[in-house]
Amino acid sequence: MTDLILVAASGLAREVLASVYAGESYTVIGFLDDDPALVGATVDGLRVLGRIDDAGAFPKAKFVVCAGKGVARQAIVNRLAELGVGAERYARVIDRTVVVSDNSTVGLGSILLAQVVLTAGVEIGAHVVAMPKATFTHDNQVADFATVTAGVSLGGGVRVGRGAYIGMNASVRERCTVGAGATIGMGAAVVQDVPDGETWVGIPARPMIPPGPAKRVTIDRKEGD
Repeated sequence: MTDLILVAASGLAREVLASVYAGESYTVIGFLDDDPALVGATVDGLRVLGRIDDAGAFPKAKFVVCAGKGVARQAIVNRLAELGVGAERYARVIDRTVVVSDNSTVGLGSILLAQVVLTAGVEIGAHVVAMPKATFTHDNQVADFATVTAGVSLGGGVRVGRGAYIGMNASVRERCTVGAGATIGMGAAVVQDVPDGETWVGIPARPMIPPGPAKRVTIDRKEGD
């Protein structure tokens, strides 16, 4: 079996480890993490082998990046590229309970956790994370570094942009687009396109409006008050 290193000793990494243990594709030999307190420590029975910059010490191993947010995964992948880690060095981790149709594809570095379903003609990019029970229906396209969390349901023909984040139990109507870097709140129901970089919440989902500056209140006092 191929040696596998999990980059970032996170909660997601522990879930990935459980999925790998349930299958037979890889032998996880440890973690890499930049937290000085973790180097040399043991997480779920495996040692943190060093910092991310130590990846070059394992020329025959495969990697999977286990940072929870897409922007963090992309930053780590960029760092590893500078160290000579090419795209071919990344592993797919697909839990044994996942359903992937014959005409669906999953990019390198992507993680599909327990009971994820890809029904028909689904395209999952590189370094995508799909958490338990996420459902991708026909012709979904999910770009690199997107994160689809537990219980999410995507209608047919949905497009999810690069680095987008879809919160737990959210749903997206068929043929809608979630833009690059957008965030969909937990339990939201998206029924129209979400522009790049925006945060939408609620049922139906609407843009989250950041609070404006506090208004200064002036009280006019009459003479003698």
